[in-house]
Amino acid sequence: MNPIQELRRLQSPVPKPQSIAWDGTTLWMGSRQTRSIYAIDPVAWTVKSETPAPGTPWGMTIVHGEPRVLCGETADDLRIIRRLIPGQGFDPVFAIPCPDDTGSQLGFDGQRLHVSQWYRQRVLAIDADGTVQRIIPVPHQICGQVISGHWLYLVTTDDEETTDYWLTRLDLREENPKSEDLARIPFAARALTFDGTHFWTNHREQNEIVCFKNPI
Repeated sequence: MNPIQELRRLQSPVPKPQSIAWDGTTLWMGSRQTRSIYAIDPVAWTVKSETPAPGTPWGMTIVHGEPRVLCGETADDLRIIRRLIPGQGFDPVFAIPCPDDTGSQLGFDGQRLHVSQWYRQRVLAIDADGTVQRIIPVPHQICGQVISGHWLYLVTTDDEETTDYWLTRLDLREENPKSEDLARIPFAARALTFDGTHFWTNHREQNEIVCFKNPI
């Protein structure tokens, strides 16, 4: 299996980039260290805004132009999905508890949010109340997620302490989607997004954000 082809490897504006999402013009990144969300101009590579999050921003996706952020909150690390309104901040009312109080990455298929459960190796499609509508098993642990069209793309691994990571794809149109590993990611990647042409992920421990070519 071929490794991903890196196109850009950029210094993160802040340490420990954890979550990442693309809204069509802006790259959104959440830092595990600062517990804030950053809107980044992908061309100039400058920060357009910084918004403190209500917890550690583990995962993120875009819903109708707005970030949804899966946060770990309180000393118990409660996993709650929050709504970030660009230019205003986090909605103080919006809150969707994650099923089983676990989850790390988020995706959106145009109708439903998808929550990944890393160690349980599955993705859950949920409704607006957080009720599980569909369970999608995955043969690896999940540390990144993005949905593009009918494809569910994941960053996966079998051992997070290694550098054996993959870009994995599943077809959401299938009743029982088959998992296909498309390319090897030779570092401990965290999060995944797609800008319509290329993928982006975080090399968190190196404090870098990586853009790589679609291997398909």
